[in-house]
Amino acid sequence: MDQLDLLKEKWQNVEQELPKLSYTDIYQMLLKKSSSILKWIVIISICEIAFWTLLSLFVPESSKQFYNDMGVQDFIKWVNIVNYVIVAVFIYIFYKNHKKIKATQSVKKLMGNILKARKTVHYFVFYNIGLATLLVFGLNTYYYFHTKELSDVLKHDELYSAYPAETFIGANILAGILVLVFLLLFYWVAYGILLKRLKHNYNELQKIES
Repeated sequence: MDQLDLLKEKWQNVEQELPKLSYTDIYQMLLKKSSSILKWIVIISICEIAFWTLLSLFVPESSKQFYNDMGVQDFIKWVNIVNYVIVAVFIYIFYKNHKKIKATQSVKKLMGNILKARKTVHYFVFYNIGLATLLVFGLNTYYYFHTKELSDVLKHDELYSAYPAETFIGANILAGILVLVFLLLFYWVAYGILLKRLKHNYNELQKIES
């Protein structure tokens, strides 16, 4: 027996020793993985809202006074309240999706639940990016059309008293764009990777269903 035949024989023996996964085994693995992914999405979204809440506690009094002097304090307060409610609804939906996938008993239903979960995460990301964009450009548009009031407020601000209103608006927009870039990178890394894994699981389910 030559060396090639010996290698073939060894490979056949290895194949026989390897466990063979059944349809049910593969389904259970994909079910467990998908459920775990959604659990992490819930955890990350809760950590995210906790981070922004803690960050808001460290907003200096001068910034709060500035918003009050510009007449946008109540607007920002109500935007925050509505935002917390909407984010809480999203987290609840993520949790429900997690429970649904965990209790799924068929491939077809699991595929449907994965698609719904991915759509919900996409909507959550679009909502957060959209809200941040509207706030950045909405507030600065308001400042632009109230340049006189802004100039009066800035005169009494130790940090910005030396800068004209136009410079303040430009710097504010630049800072807002940097925040948006940070959010996009965060969502691309955190949710993007998890969504790719969900998509992979969905594709694998399609293979065993066909």
